[in-house]
Amino acid sequence: MAVVMSMRWAGTTPEQYDAVRDAVRWEELAPAGAHLHVAWFDGHGLNVTDVWESREAFEAFFAERLAPAIEKAGIAGEPSVEYHPLHRRFISPGVSGAA
Repeated sequence: MAVVMSMRWAGTTPEQYDAVRDAVRWEELAPAGAHLHVAWFDGHGLNVTDVWESREAFEAFFAERLAPAIEKAGIAGEPSVEYHPLHRRFISPGVSGAA
């Protein structure tokens, strides 16, 4: 069952996020099980909402590809992560691609 993964990572900067994105290249080499990724910043740090095929798919991606790049980018602490079953997904006609 598909899941919505919500993450907040206090103190993470846009520069650190971009360094991780550039190292992992998830937009060019999509992770197995990934459906959607949205990221933004507020006064506390990084916020992410993803849709994944399963919680296990995200956790495998995190362990195998994200964790090494996160460490290299100097991101400290641990994120707050929640998972919820996906009820419905809508993508507006004509919307495609990354960025």
